[in-house]
Amino acid sequence: MRAAVLRQGRLVIDEVAEPTPGEGEVLVAVKACGICGSDLHFVDHGADFLRLTSEANGGAPPAVDLSRDVRMGHEFSAEVIGSGPNTNGPAAGTIVTSMPILMRGGNRVSMSFSNTEAGAYGERMVLTNDVLVRAPAGCDVDSIALTEPLAVGLHAVNKSGITQGTTALIAGCGPVGLTLIACLKARGIGPVIASDFSAARRATAVAMGADLVVDPSTDDLFAAWRREGSRQPVMMFEAVGVPGLINQAMREMPRDGKIVVVGLCMQTDRFEPTYGVMKELTLQFVVTYSPQEFRDAMHLIADGTVDVAPMITGRVGLDSIAGAFADLAKPDVHTKILVKP
Repeated sequence: MRAAVLRQGRLVIDEVAEPTPGEGEVLVAVKACGICGSDLHFVDHGADFLRLTSEANGGAPPAVDLSRDVRMGHEFSAEVIGSGPNTNGPAAGTIVTSMPILMRGGNRVSMSFSNTEAGAYGERMVLTNDVLVRAPAGCDVDSIALTEPLAVGLHAVNKSGITQGTTALIAGCGPVGLTLIACLKARGIGPVIASDFSAARRATAVAMGADLVVDPSTDDLFAAWRREGSRQPVMMFEAVGVPGLINQAMREMPRDGKIVVVGLCMQTDRFEPTYGVMKELTLQFVVTYSPQEFRDAMHLIADGTVDVAPMITGRVGLDSIAGAFADLAKPDVHTKILVKP
């Protein structure tokens, strides 16, 4: 079958072995796969990504060898086409999604970046039956593919502990920032004030439910909060991942404020601890989601509570995936591109 492969730092399309489901697994045909910001980071800075991940995990050896082909793709919807031996999988034709893991021998095997497992940047792949989340009949397969990024936003909102009566500030209206907006509004939080340099992404933020958007080249999130929402406590979600933003937020944040860091910064950063100490700020970092949050995210899409369609700005076939990666560097044009194998 055909699949996109990261080979020596370049995305190429190649013929790869057909995946075969084992016991407890199902074979699926990929319907759509979103290109994630972490995929962009990995292609451009794979060695740094693996080094930092290894250090964060206590020095565990990297799970991926960049000298070998790497398979990717973890935001997906798929159609069941078969089951492995002794597996009571969903009927053929069922639309599913899944956390990007396989359960093998009681261990979780990542499918996000792998030398051995087929990700969703290919025509077919194997999934663990017990991890599948089935989409209700009639759901849009492109929207279901965004379950995974929505789960990231949902987890961040859950971990933050934000409650109604709090103003939420969102720095960055890329996919993560947009899912934060959607999940905050679904919880009745407001006002939600978001900022991004891209006019197109600010417009998408409004479509996703933001009450106010600002252009940081001419305005400031905290100035907007002081104008619009300063009668309430404030919480900021950092969804950009660039050096200096945490320090700026700590400087501007009022006493007892909270900053939730969702954006992945691949560079060394610095901040002034005095800001945090003198104002008793809370700085929280979050990542990924739980199995329950993943299921909840899919149901938010399926029941219409969250409409992720405004996030989707392009669709390409496998042959155009390298160009799509390059296009995502243009925030005024694209937010989320789906690969349709």
